[in-house]
Amino acid sequence: MDCLFCSIVSGDVPSKKVYEDDQVYAFYDIDPQAPVHFLVIPKEHIPSAGAVTEESSAVVAHCFEVIAKITAQMGITDFRVVSNCGDQAGQSVHHLHFHVLAGRDMTWPPG
Repeated sequence: MDCLFCSIVSGDVPSKKVYEDDQVYAFYDIDPQAPVHFLVIPKEHIPSAGAVTEESSAVVAHCFEVIAKITAQMGITDFRVVSNCGDQAGQSVHHLHFHVLAGRDMTWPPG
């Protein structure tokens, strides 16, 4: 499998780690769209939110627990969580990931 995020998890591609445990990895985005912009990904390869199953849903819940933990540790109370699903929605890496953006006003609707 040729997946950038799997390569980051394995350590083959460097990243600026924010958090890691046995299920998830969090790292800063290389092209930040806000003063704070990091990604939280499951270590298990799940192609997108559209591919989450009953068997893999627990890791998604854990991703959100980790997001809450990291933002609390950073003192961040206002933030946006985004997961793009599919090419037309802007998903450029087909491995489930959650963008966490903070530190500026967020507009709506996005994009």
